[in-house]
Amino acid sequence: MKLSASACCPLGLVFLLGCHTTLCAEEGSTASRLEQLEEAVRQLKEENESLKREMKLLKDKHTDSGSKPAGTEKSSPFVIPLGKESKLVLGGFLHANGEFGDVSAFEGRLPGGPNEIDDRFRLRRARIAVSGDFVEDFDFKLEGDFQQSDGLSGSRTAFSGTDLFVNWHRYPEANLKVGQFKAPLGLEQLTSAVRIFTAERTLVTGAITPQRQIGVQIWGEPLATASPGQKDLLSYKLGVFNGNGRNITINDNDQFMYAGRVESTPLLEKWFDEDVRWRVGFNTLHAHDAANVNLSQAGNLALQTDGSLLAFSTHTPDERWAWGVDQTLTIGPFDLVGEYLEEKVRPRTGGASFREFTATGYYIQGSYYFWEKKLQFVSKWESFNPDQAADDDLDSLTAGLNYYLSGDQIKLMLNYIHTWSDFRSANPGLGRDEFDELLLRLQLLF
Repeated sequence: MKLSASACCPLGLVFLLGCHTTLCAEEGSTASRLEQLEEAVRQLKEENESLKREMKLLKDKHTDSGSKPAGTEKSSPFVIPLGKESKLVLGGFLHANGEFGDVSAFEGRLPGGPNEIDDRFRLRRARIAVSGDFVEDFDFKLEGDFQQSDGLSGSRTAFSGTDLFVNWHRYPEANLKVGQFKAPLGLEQLTSAVRIFTAERTLVTGAITPQRQIGVQIWGEPLATASPGQKDLLSYKLGVFNGNGRNITINDNDQFMYAGRVESTPLLEKWFDEDVRWRVGFNTLHAHDAANVNLSQAGNLALQTDGSLLAFSTHTPDERWAWGVDQTLTIGPFDLVGEYLEEKVRPRTGGASFREFTATGYYIQGSYYFWEKKLQFVSKWESFNPDQAADDDLDSLTAGLNYYLSGDQIKLMLNYIHTWSDFRSANPGLGRDEFDELLLRLQLLF
């Protein structure tokens, strides 16, 4: 069968129209797929940049506490957040001690007394922490220590919480912190255990400061926005707490403990190419306690018949006021720190189990870095008067050497501590009145 030319023309037109329609559809589909691919590539680039920023933040935090030789940087590990955190950090630290001689005599644990300690190796602290930031201007920290008393035996330990808080930081002039953290009293107490220059804090710090408490605190730098260049000129912390210690779910009464601290840095400049910084602080505390509240969370305050000191617990309600002043002067590699603390405790009811007393103490500490900040020499004089009897002061002199293998991340500490007991000196029949301790520490911060 043959088709004429006139019949072929319509068929050809139909065929060409069909091809054109198909080609147009294919071109539209290809353009759509290209747009989708371009969008996917754009999203991948954004996610990649976000991951790079997070990795840089983690790497900067990992290297902040110690410098490394050029070319030795390693990629930092990172944690993938389950929630909507903009930053999540996992870390902790370990303090391993070797303690020899008259162990902890500077804390009132005198030889022959009820709390004498033998030579020992000790895990002083073993902490792990998770901290992070949320995009809604919140940050948090959850930290616990494996080396706390388990409440069943004085020679056993268990895991318990230390810092457990949430902080709202939208306005640097007024942060709001809620949870369990250090109440703002005492420069040495508020300084992290990984940053202090001697292995242990002073006796007066342990005996008078309230340490960690459950409560709420407002804090900040009033000049942070108005005058950023002078934001260090003034800072403050004001808190309200239960006042009866950490990890306790109830308040001892319907009263609260109030604590506040103000700091100022009136001098911050350079002298002969050396950084110079002078900081001063003032803090105070007031509390009404029920019966049987431990007033010395980590230190010792109750005098024993042999001159030793034990933790002080009033068996009747009390009222207490505490205050302190401190200063820190830094000139290049040299630091000079001094602090004075005082606490007055009086009964609130008749038939009290104790008399009114005022415990006082101070320390002066000097230190100097040398050998490119690898070695540091430290010397500290401290004195504490628990005011429980005449001539019951304890005085100690510490000489120390710190070796920084990698900043504060890996640090070796050597302390020699010589202690004098005025009470034993005034009562010769009680035994020796001078004591010596050698304290070694390895610090590992991760």
